[in-house]
Amino acid sequence: MSKIKKGGVLKLPDIVVIGGGASGIVASIIASRRNSQVTLLERNDRIGKKLLVTGNGRCNYTNKNMKVDCFHGTNINFIENIIKQFDRDKTLEFFEKLGIAPKAEDGGKIFPMSLQSSSVLDVLRYELERLNVNIVTGAYVTEISKKKDFLIKTKTKDVFHSDKVIIATGGMAMPVSGSDGNGYKLAKEFGHSINTPTPALVQLKLESDKLKAMDGVKFEGSANLYIDNKLIREEKGEILFTDYGVSGPPILQLSREAVRGMNEKRKVELELKLFDKSNEEFKKYLNKRFSYMPYKSVEIGLIGLIHKKLIIPILKEINLDKNKLVKELTNADLDKLTNILTSWRFKVIGDKGWGQAQTTAGGILSHDIDPDTLESKRISGLYFCGEILDVDGDCGGYNLQWAWSSGYVAGLNASK
Repeated sequence: MSKIKKGGVLKLPDIVVIGGGASGIVASIIASRRNSQVTLLERNDRIGKKLLVTGNGRCNYTNKNMKVDCFHGTNINFIENIIKQFDRDKTLEFFEKLGIAPKAEDGGKIFPMSLQSSSVLDVLRYELERLNVNIVTGAYVTEISKKKDFLIKTKTKDVFHSDKVIIATGGMAMPVSGSDGNGYKLAKEFGHSINTPTPALVQLKLESDKLKAMDGVKFEGSANLYIDNKLIREEKGEILFTDYGVSGPPILQLSREAVRGMNEKRKVELELKLFDKSNEEFKKYLNKRFSYMPYKSVEIGLIGLIHKKLIIPILKEINLDKNKLVKELTNADLDKLTNILTSWRFKVIGDKGWGQAQTTAGGILSHDIDPDTLESKRISGLYFCGEILDVDGDCGGYNLQWAWSSGYVAGLNASK
């Protein structure tokens, strides 16, 4: 790696990539394989920090079911065009050749056979070293300008020159990884517009005085998101009650629309279904169940059906005396119990913020970016890739697939 003097000016290789996350690393590899000289600038003391925590440390790096409707942004055709250029199969081949054997799990999620995110980062770092990519850490970019070539300035007063620049600084999710929205500032200085960033794949806060009592309870069920009383999206899977609200894959999937709705000051509600059955069907089941235990209290009668920590909060929510005997339950009591177990409504009042969000919704709008090359239409030689763009995906490897695909396209075209 070249030594750099503080405050000095260094004539660096053809391409400078700003941001050593997933997309920036792949962009650097692809450009370097095409014989471009590449310098990768990373603000942290090491690259790939966020990559290490993806997939709960196991790195869900793509998905067998790669569908464009699992991605979100203002221009879905733009997203599809980039994904097609470096799709799931090309991604699997790329990583297989680096040493990552794939392992598919439920829902089509694909992990490295080692089930370690560090394995993915290790092989990427080895490839960067093999290609002699110049990695400069501790390099926080404060300004980019262009005359004949690009001039890149950093907080440490180091100055870099390059023919092409790829901005891969990420969004604002997980700021401990270095994502603080700095890339948006750099893009705006070149005239690019930003779709306001909001947290996505994030836990939701609910309005309820029962949450502390239910903290830690998991259940397999359904979560439906309503905005202004209109059903927006339905998700199924493992849901977790917390002392602030709810978490779990279905909640993360719904969070994008929920956060947007709250930002627009709309009425946002979450319907949780502990039992995904019709009211009529479930009420019939309750009647049958309770016929076996007429002399038990309703509290005891619910043991074995739902988690014990849920029983008292649920009975309090519907104002049903826990000591009431099952044989004394009225038809109205059974209706209230049926309704809450198949359709428990909560008002959504917030989210856990950037610190807990897995990705960013919003970002640089695509109308000023070439949909084939990811080059800026405003500044020749300037490219974007990864989370900084107005693209985000569902849980399941889609956000990393976008990182790989957009990194590939930017690296390929910047090196031409």
